Amino acid sequence: MVIRLLPFLEWFKDYSSQKAKSDVLAGLTVALVLIPQSMAYAQLAGLPAYYGLYASLLPPLVAALFGSSRQLATGPVAVVSLMTAACLSPLAATGSEGFILYAIMLAFTVGVFQILLGVLRLGLIVNFISHPVVAGFTNAAAIIIATSQLAKFFGITVDPAQHHYETILRVLHAAVHYTHVPSLLFGVGAFVLIVFLKKRFPKAPGVLIAVAIATTLSWAIGYEQKVAVPLEAIRSTEARALVTGYNALLGEMDVHTARRTEYGRVAADEAHGDWQARTEASFRRSVEQHRLDTLEPAAEEYRSRLRAMLFERVSSPEGLLFYPRGGVPEGSVSDDGIWRLKVGRTPLASTTIAMTGGGDVIGTIPGGLPPFRIPPIDMGHFLRLLPYAVIIALLGFMEAISIAKAMAAKTGQRLDPNRELIGQGLANIAGSFSGAYPSSGSFSRSAVNLQAGAVTGMSSLFTSIAVLVVLLWLTPLLYHLPSSVLAAVIMSAVINLISPSSFKHAYMANKADGIISCITFVATLIVAPHLDKGIMLGAGISLAIFMYKSMRPHVAYLSLNDDNSHKDALIFGLSECRYLSVVRFDGPLFFANATYLEEIISSRRKQMPEMKHIIIKANGINYIDASGEEALTLLHERLAKAGIGLSFCGVKESVMEVLKRTHLYQRLGEGNFHVTVAQAVCSAHQAEWHPPHEKCPLTSVCHIPAAKDSDASRRTPPGAMPRQPQRPRARVHA
Repeated sequence: MVIRLLPFLEWFKDYSSQKAKSDVLAGLTVALVLIPQSMAYAQLAGLPAYYGLYASLLPPLVAALFGSSRQLATGPVAVVSLMTAACLSPLAATGSEGFILYAIMLAFTVGVFQILLGVLRLGLIVNFISHPVVAGFTNAAAIIIATSQLAKFFGITVDPAQHHYETILRVLHAAVHYTHVPSLLFGVGAFVLIVFLKKRFPKAPGVLIAVAIATTLSWAIGYEQKVAVPLEAIRSTEARALVTGYNALLGEMDVHTARRTEYGRVAADEAHGDWQARTEASFRRSVEQHRLDTLEPAAEEYRSRLRAMLFERVSSPEGLLFYPRGGVPEGSVSDDGIWRLKVGRTPLASTTIAMTGGGDVIGTIPGGLPPFRIPPIDMGHFLRLLPYAVIIALLGFMEAISIAKAMAAKTGQRLDPNRELIGQGLANIAGSFSGAYPSSGSFSRSAVNLQAGAVTGMSSLFTSIAVLVVLLWLTPLLYHLPSSVLAAVIMSAVINLISPSSFKHAYMANKADGIISCITFVATLIVAPHLDKGIMLGAGISLAIFMYKSMRPHVAYLSLNDDNSHKDALIFGLSECRYLSVVRFDGPLFFANATYLEEIISSRRKQMPEMKHIIIKANGINYIDASGEEALTLLHERLAKAGIGLSFCGVKESVMEVLKRTHLYQRLGEGNFHVTVAQAVCSAHQAEWHPPHEKCPLTSVCHIPAAKDSDASRRTPPGAMPRQPQRPRARVHA
């Protein structure tokens, strides 16, 4: 019981100094990859970079302590980070305090859901999302993640559009005119260096090397250039008018936002106020939202025009002055740089207008430990986040468990999916106490952990210690890290997720799976950033096809083959007896397909007017319910009235018990139940059915000869039912 509650105690059985040395080395190696990756993924999630470090502090340790895998490296991952941004962007402005609070609450909600699944031993629920769906979603998500970093690569800023592909078009359009060349060089150089080191020196910490070189170079050349000046220092009437108009518009939008929030609070407050008041408040909230939606395009236009303006800086006795590019008055000398207004989604203070002439860097990272506190949990917010949390929890767990299974196959350790769910859930809950957003198992860092020689989860302890050291003493070293380098880190990490061969593999295994994978891929790209809709569409189609196949399972009509066994007559080109039919039903017989069996037999009777007996080979029926049993009873009665016999072979024990309890077994008689098809045919077949010297395809091998003669009677062996190539057959190919 103690081991079940505290599974990490098993680590210390036969634990030696050599194992400890391996764990220390592996933990520090993973930390070298995790620290820069976590900051990049935090920005992908729409959070400040240092929140990635917060998500790398407790989750790796807690997941290792209470999970079942000893090498799984937990922390921020690309897909979960992208899903976090996609789920929370409709609820709050990206990077705002409300957005950060929602991200922390989302981590808590994800953790609660995962623990609930683990405690109830429902880890198999992830099987409802099939592998083709996950493959299609992962390929699309990798493309979305990579393209979402293009703005940082080019050093530009654009407003996000309703769809991701529209945002990318905006980025490419802006890049044609306003690319910041140093940012592009930093990004491309870091990407090339990371890929090169990964291929030529796979054991080297390529990400850390690229980050260290870029940060040092950024500091040395003064990559970041920014100053704050009063509005009067901008010598452009147009720019000052745009700033004033933009601030006024944002002020008006803030009024509508406050009203919307208040009306929403009243509409959701069921404890106070009557129904009419709440209905009125709900209507008013919709009106305020409509006004905000109307004003947002104007705000986007203001931001676009302000960001497109280029300035030159001039030093004068009045201080720093900024003139439109090419508009510096005679007698004044500008520096060689190009300056821009730094415009966000907040008002521009007239006394401190931010001007930037360099690239974007990480900036100041708060030193010390994150604040440890229980996230404010409100039931309304919890329920609002729950649908997103379910999708993130399932996706994150699927990624983690697939990685853990792959490593368990190499190490031979025992893996418990439900225990892993509990470990991942506790990691997310612990992370929410330290300001982290949702995390999961990382494929790349887990591979590094295994290759570095990790023996137990102690390696994750040393990873967390390394992150702790960075938070306490080394954060100032990260100030000059270019944002475009973090974009390169993300791109180099997700490029391995793009696997076109997965579509071909799924299609070769099953055409329907290949089509589902492609539909999920295309749908996810189209609906992005609403990624949940893409994967839900794929999962829905996958479940619908599964239900359809369950409602119409494969049915085969058997004849005797050369190996003296009874095989599918259609597949093996065998003739069929016109008096005795052997039907194999490949699937459970339950309420969804009970009538389908009746349709099959009715169609068979129309095709075989001389039918005397039907044998149902039931070894494929592994389950039967009341509807299925009722269908067999009605079938027996109808065939008996028509003078047609009915018998079974290969009935499984569980199905036989149902037939005996419902007395169908007794009504049919013991003589109509057989073990094999041969016994059933021997019992049912009657020689007088066939004229003298006529062979029966169920007792003699009768192939359909490939004759050119169009007369079917000449091509069909005596006693066999003519095969009509175009005749309807009630069957579904799996």
